[in-house]
Amino acid sequence: MSFFISPAFAEGAAGGQMESGMFNLLFLVGFGLIFYFFMWRPQAKRAKEHKELLGGLSKGDEVITAGGILGKVVNLNDDYVVLEVSEGTELTFQKTHVSAALPKGTIKSI
Repeated sequence: MSFFISPAFAEGAAGGQMESGMFNLLFLVGFGLIFYFFMWRPQAKRAKEHKELLGGLSKGDEVITAGGILGKVVNLNDDYVVLEVSEGTELTFQKTHVSAALPKGTIKSI
């Protein structure tokens, strides 16, 4: 059986283990920093901006939904928003599906 397994010999000093442990710790800290700066922080920033957008909605605002529907806000409450998508046509959406506010006058046909 020793044909497949090479014998292991101990290192002369314990310094190799300390260097290895320090490298692993630095690697873990580096990975945590990369995760924070490239994934968590930008996502938290986008979530904060979206929350501010939803908090600032009012009647008459022109918005676009996550599905790409343009409309003017005619009614809203805590959870839902009613959009007028064409003259006489109103659709109800969950507030979280509003993805962006448009500049006033973007929708000309309503």
